[in-house]
Amino acid sequence: MFNRRNFIRISGLSTLVGLTGIETAFGNMEKKSTKPSGKGLSLRFLPYNLQLKHTFTIANSSRNSTPDMLTCLEFDGMRGYGEASMPPYLGESIESCTKFLSSLDLSQFKDPFQMDDILRYVDSLMPGNCAAKAAVDIALHDLVGKIMGQPWYKIWGFDPADTPNTSFTIGIDTPEVVIQKVKEAAPYNILKVKLGQLTDKEMINAIRSVTDKPLCVDVNQGWTDRDKALEMIYWLKEKGVVFVEQPMPKTAIDDMAWLTAHSPLPTVADEALQRLPDVMKAHGVYSGINIKLMKCTGMREAHQMLTLAKSLGMKVMIGCMTETSCAVSAGAQLSPKADWADLDGNLLISNDPYSGMQVVGGKVTLIDKPGIGISIQQPVF
Repeated sequence: MFNRRNFIRISGLSTLVGLTGIETAFGNMEKKSTKPSGKGLSLRFLPYNLQLKHTFTIANSSRNSTPDMLTCLEFDGMRGYGEASMPPYLGESIESCTKFLSSLDLSQFKDPFQMDDILRYVDSLMPGNCAAKAAVDIALHDLVGKIMGQPWYKIWGFDPADTPNTSFTIGIDTPEVVIQKVKEAAPYNILKVKLGQLTDKEMINAIRSVTDKPLCVDVNQGWTDRDKALEMIYWLKEKGVVFVEQPMPKTAIDDMAWLTAHSPLPTVADEALQRLPDVMKAHGVYSGINIKLMKCTGMREAHQMLTLAKSLGMKVMIGCMTETSCAVSAGAQLSPKADWADLDGNLLISNDPYSGMQVVGGKVTLIDKPGIGISIQQPVF
């Protein structure tokens, strides 16, 4: 088993060594060996606070930072990197994430290619903790991709030319600040506008005063009356909006199904959808789903959700939280099969220690590097 994998690892080593600064974050890499060490997987993690460039306001909250946990998974001298981003609504914290990750015994796994067994164990240890589980999942995918010497979009057989444009998020704010944010978003071809307050039309009109770019809107469950929601969607369609994300509370299933049936625009589930079983529940209630690694425990389940949604004829968006380029680049590996992408979380922070997926001409552009395709730009330990 290991002879074949060692050959694959050695053949991809020149690519790995070229990753800028990869040694600096978790200490210097150990000298590579052509023989497996016999040791199992080793996990390390570090709390990190993501600093937002602007105050981020949605329908029911505002924040200037997001707690995060950076992870490093090591096997036989090679390393994979992951992260858990924990915005308040997920219900996770540095404390809960530390408790969960500390409880894992990954040393029992002597072969990182046993990904199903490893991630099944991680998922079964405690309920919830989806972002913490995603931090392990992403690091494992990064590690295995590096051993194979291939990025995950190639392992999955996806064409990088098929990636969509990514939207850039405009949070709720005064017209003056909104206009400034729109000007800063000049490189992007579609803007995602946060709505759900009494200023919704004011927000859209302010944006339309300076750009005619296509818009999508995220209401974050902010509308509670289905008739008024439908009236608003018709108005938004006239303003060049292409879809509406989570317009009503996730518990208003019947009203949401009615709204989707009558809406002139596609509706997309976000807060109403977290993991694989939720895809079937969203079918017939929403037109599409927003898959986020932090909600669904990572890349493995995200890939399953994408496959299922497509088989049901649903639209798919690959989204993100406020994240570093680590998790954003991991999510981007799935983007060639998505209808829409909202992969701008790394662009909203001022202290990203990684680089990875790029936005070129407004389009998600994947990096041809093994694993999730990231480099470390500054020491984090």
